[in-house]
Amino acid sequence: MLAHLSPRPTLRRCAVIGAVGLALLGTGLTATKDDADPDLTRFYEQKVTWAKCQGEGMPKDLQCGKVTVPLDYAHPRAGTLDLALARYRATGEKRGSVLLNFGGPGGAGIPEFAAGGKEFMELTDGYDLVTFDPRGVGRSSPVSCGNSAVNFDMGEDASELGSDPQSVLAQFKKVADTCARHSGPVYRHIGTINASRDMDVMRQALGDKKLNYLGFSYGTRLGAVYAAQFPDKVGRLVLDGVDTLTEPLAEQGVASARGQQQALDEFINWCVKDIACPFGQDAREARKHVVRLVDSLDQDPVPSAFGEPFTGQDLVGAIGQALYSEDLWPLLERALASLVEDGDTHAIETFASGGAAPRSREETGDPDGGLVDEADIPLDNLPAALVAINCADDPDRPTGEQIIGDLDRMRAEYEAASPVFGPYRLTGVLLCYGTPRGTDFIRDEVKDVHTPKMLLVGTRGDPATPYRWTEETAKRLGSSAVVLDNKGSGHTGYASSKCVHRKVDAFLLYGTLPADGSSCGPEDARE
Repeated sequence: MLAHLSPRPTLRRCAVIGAVGLALLGTGLTATKDDADPDLTRFYEQKVTWAKCQGEGMPKDLQCGKVTVPLDYAHPRAGTLDLALARYRATGEKRGSVLLNFGGPGGAGIPEFAAGGKEFMELTDGYDLVTFDPRGVGRSSPVSCGNSAVNFDMGEDASELGSDPQSVLAQFKKVADTCARHSGPVYRHIGTINASRDMDVMRQALGDKKLNYLGFSYGTRLGAVYAAQFPDKVGRLVLDGVDTLTEPLAEQGVASARGQQQALDEFINWCVKDIACPFGQDAREARKHVVRLVDSLDQDPVPSAFGEPFTGQDLVGAIGQALYSEDLWPLLERALASLVEDGDTHAIETFASGGAAPRSREETGDPDGGLVDEADIPLDNLPAALVAINCADDPDRPTGEQIIGDLDRMRAEYEAASPVFGPYRLTGVLLCYGTPRGTDFIRDEVKDVHTPKMLLVGTRGDPATPYRWTEETAKRLGSSAVVLDNKGSGHTGYASSKCVHRKVDAFLLYGTLPADGSSCGPEDARE
């Protein structure tokens, strides 16, 4: 659930690894606070050294740095990780920093900032704007499952659970072990609980007494967890595109599939009005055409730009990324036309590609937690991190017998939600099978936070985070939560609504909050 910033899809990190990359990954338990209160002084005493960011496409005024955090907060002497940071410096009198997270989970902050950071320049009138690659993501010890993952198609192989369940379920455990081996020590210590603790180290290293924060999509989960862990350190907190804190992963998958199908339907209704639409001019037939295209690519993949097979599930992932913003629709239409008419995957892969061929942490030359080079970020880092973090955050672990018994019902439910995205999202039910149980903290403890007022932005037409999640999360967080109802469409409101943009900036810059329950109309959409 990455927030949309820039219509330059080549800078968005995803992966073309087929259904296996989303179906067979897993992770271990996430460390939480230790009763012995281990000494973290050396981490809280560091300061960030900034220098001009290096690399293709980096703005001249963007600076990069790093902070060092414990691999395991319960055992801070057991190893460290370096986390990549980037900032735009304050132009006015500096009052501190605003930390940004653009979503995911698994989204690297720095390439998003480089591509779309100019959206936030009003905030530099008083603040340094800072983003980061979370642990396990981007340059910060990126996780990967390597090249050895076996092919696993949820449409075909999931049906084999009934005939040969032990063999298929055993693949989950095998690939989880492969992911752990390729990812190195960070794999067992990934997740939102530790990422939140990392943000508190960043806050101190940036010289801020309180954390000012703007989080989008998954970044709202991260912000809410921070508020629960460090209520006395909360400054001005904005959560845009609010994630759920309580729904099981299986229910989240259905909601996401339904929202993405709605967005796809809207795209098709727009597309068929154009004579160049590759699916024709009849919306009903166009929807059927999309389903047939996905099925045909799953049965007979075409070569990708990377030399690997490009499957229907790769196409679904790419379309899902492009549907987050109407700004990308013209590019998506042309990319689909190239695929349908010429069999050319290059354009569609720009919505779901980037990075290098997967390599192990030993091969990248930094197995001990140092920053990796941009060129060494694995191709599958985003989906590998997405699954690892979601597994670490979710305490539910259905048994093999439960999966087999519920599979037919769940497949029907997901396909009813979306014939395109349903099978893709169904993998979420099986992602964490065979891995240690995730944390209970988010579901049980992130509630009734005693912090200063925070602003929650929900968008009525959001395809990824339904508006009801904003209402539910606000109620759960308690009286500190103030809701802004954005009646527009698209994933998150800051970049798409002038009204939301103004109100968020007014809160972060001046502490001015809108009334709880106030709204921004669809007429306020940004051109």
